[in-house]
Amino acid sequence: MGTIALEGLEFFAYHGAFAEEQKIGNRYQIDIKITTDLTEPAETDKLKDTVNYGDIYQIISDVMKIKAKLLEYIAQTIISSVRERYPTIENIEVAVSKFNPPIGGVCARAKVTLIG
Repeated sequence: MGTIALEGLEFFAYHGAFAEEQKIGNRYQIDIKITTDLTEPAETDKLKDTVNYGDIYQIISDVMKIKAKLLEYIAQTIISSVRERYPTIENIEVAVSKFNPPIGGVCARAKVTLIG
């Protein structure tokens, strides 16, 4: 087993529980950590034998284009979409952060992490 991670992916998107958030948009950060068997790609040195992190980035980018209300929904949609493309993955951990969330006070980021 091994892990493949992409950290600090940033997107500007139109998510949020409030209508205003879905109009003006905000910055989001995604971190993803995938646990899977990396024995074959470690031996073959072939991209086709591993989880291609370029594919993972594109999946996340596509999900971030779909308006959503909750960070939890975004994280679960990423997990489901990655599993659809790579069904043999053992574990996926996704953290979704929203910069400067509208909570009525100072907060750098709100963050939700799901493991699936």
